[in-house]
Amino acid sequence: MLKILDDGLDELAARSLEGLPQRLLITAGTAIISSAILPWQACLGWLVTQTASEFISRRFARPQYEGRAVGPGWRAAYLMTLASGCAIWMSLGAMMWLSGRPEGALGATIIWLSVIFFAQNNSYQSPAGLTVSGVLPALFVFGLLIFGPNALHLSRFPIASLFGLSLTFAADGVMRSLAARRALEAAQKRLSASEAQYRLLAENVTDVIALNGLDGERLYISPSVQGALGYSVEEMYAKPIKTVHPDDEIWVQQEVAKLVASAGQATLQYRVLHQDGRAVWAETQFVVIAPEGETPQILSVSRNIDGRKALETELMDARRRAEEAAAAKSDFLANMTHELRTPLNAIIGFSGVLSASPSLEPQDARHARLIHMASETLLELVSSVLDYSKLEADGVVLEQRAFDAAHMAKGISSLLAEQIAAKGLDLEVIMEGEPSPLSGDVGRIRQVLLNFMSNALKFTHDGGITVRVRQAPQSETEQSLRIEVADTGIGVSQDQIDRLFERFTQADASVSRQYGGTGLGLAICKRTVELMGGKIGCDSTLGRGTCFWFELVLPAAEHLETPAEPVEIQAPEGKLRMLLVEDVAVNRELISTLLAPFDVEIETAENGAVGLEAMRRGGFDLVLMDVQMPVMDGLTATRAIRALSQPHAQTTPIIAMTANVLPEQIAKCLEAGMDDHIGKPISPAALLGALSRWADGRDVGRQAAFG
Repeated sequence: MLKILDDGLDELAARSLEGLPQRLLITAGTAIISSAILPWQACLGWLVTQTASEFISRRFARPQYEGRAVGPGWRAAYLMTLASGCAIWMSLGAMMWLSGRPEGALGATIIWLSVIFFAQNNSYQSPAGLTVSGVLPALFVFGLLIFGPNALHLSRFPIASLFGLSLTFAADGVMRSLAARRALEAAQKRLSASEAQYRLLAENVTDVIALNGLDGERLYISPSVQGALGYSVEEMYAKPIKTVHPDDEIWVQQEVAKLVASAGQATLQYRVLHQDGRAVWAETQFVVIAPEGETPQILSVSRNIDGRKALETELMDARRRAEEAAAAKSDFLANMTHELRTPLNAIIGFSGVLSASPSLEPQDARHARLIHMASETLLELVSSVLDYSKLEADGVVLEQRAFDAAHMAKGISSLLAEQIAAKGLDLEVIMEGEPSPLSGDVGRIRQVLLNFMSNALKFTHDGGITVRVRQAPQSETEQSLRIEVADTGIGVSQDQIDRLFERFTQADASVSRQYGGTGLGLAICKRTVELMGGKIGCDSTLGRGTCFWFELVLPAAEHLETPAEPVEIQAPEGKLRMLLVEDVAVNRELISTLLAPFDVEIETAENGAVGLEAMRRGGFDLVLMDVQMPVMDGLTATRAIRALSQPHAQTTPIIAMTANVLPEQIAKCLEAGMDDHIGKPISPAALLGALSRWADGRDVGRQAAFG
């Protein structure tokens, strides 16, 4: 019973209350018209009864009309009033049918069909309402037509049949209405479910979804705005709140305007203002949408990227610290090479002068040569550290020159042939494949091969050394090059091979004590080969020998360059007046000693400031300038000299003489206005070559020297 008193009955009750005034008018009109067929007293009584029924029904339909919840008892009471109202209407039709007048039968039929039609159109949504307002009245009429009095003596069969047919049409209409209602309810349920899901997403997603008109009007904003910016949805709708940070507002508006003009999409990162006043970084994706027939709108999805920005800032700080550390490392390396090379300049220079002096006793001359050899070994160590640091800092630029790999290998072998023979070892150079010119950094390839052969010579006591050069086509434009250096020396164990190419690493500690070396050579070779895109490795058996190898893929060269004729270094011709600016007294003395046999007049200055004053006076053919000095360094002094108004200050060659030999340090010397560079320790040949080269151009000045 309770099941039939469903929510559809509440809907029927609410709708019936809406049509109450019209039904009262129809009731009054029907009573007046019926008085032409029935006694007026019967019609008046019927009018009063039906009107009372309508108002009683109104009493029980009021809560549903106002949207208030009611229980089954209240619904049952309304159902009773509905049934009584239908019964009163059906009784009016029955009185007309029994009046014995033709117009009464016609009027009864009209009233009965009208009630059934009303039930069909207004009560189908409620099974209970349809039953009491349509089904029961139809059964009553059908029974009356078949079994009731027949005052006009009409044929019952056609009348009952036609009435039954009309009921069939009415029933079909009810079924169709019910089917349409069920489809509508299913669609509403799907819509409600979709809306519920949408609301669930919109209310729980952290991104802020917004829809705005082109004029900035807010059409929609998701509830997540409260978690993101602290404002409620109601506040965002109630008043215009500017959320974009003032510093970003103008450019964001310009970008959105471009977006609207192009009808595209864009992603912007900018700051927004939280309700508490703090700035929050947001990333917003803007899309212009244009529903058919409607004004374009801007859909935006924003998310908080404060965490990402903090990470970016942290990464930028880390990069800055790394760059500062790299700069500090470079400065430290520059200072250390300068500090090491400066005393080595004097040691190598004076030991070389002493060893060549005829006035020394043989034993003293031997000691001088030993000092010279030891200082050159120390210079080699400093150079190795410098080379590795440049490779590690990606400060090496590869050259591309045509070379012959077989010729290069034979040349390196000839350099060590005398030392190899002195140890009683055999040397063999084997070329495999068809040698053809290659293009690459032949200097660095030679350096790797020389290191391999030097190690083989160092660690081999019996047997020999084999150099194998294998060259084969890799493609139409490239050749593969593999160079192996095999020896019959002490060898290394398998577990030690992987550590051989690490810096400051040798097979074991005793190797360093017995054979010497820093452990940097193979690390430099590895970095060099990898810089050229190649592979390097080692195969060895402990006690039986080692084979070091590297492989490269190099472009093929069309032809070899014609080797330049060696230039014989000669002392400058004629008298030369030179300004030597050097803060270390022993270096000033060394330069003076090296140039003593030549016609070179030297004036010295202990720092850049003194050198600048000397250049104001002029009269020098060239300047030999140290870089790192107290009071005023060489770079500052050079810039000051070039800024002088005297013509000679612009044309006098200035040669840097410094232990700063890194490429970027040499570049700084040239940028400051220097013309050439000589690295410390000073090589007498390099010194004489520079003096001769620049003294020849002293009459035409610095610009001609560049030409």
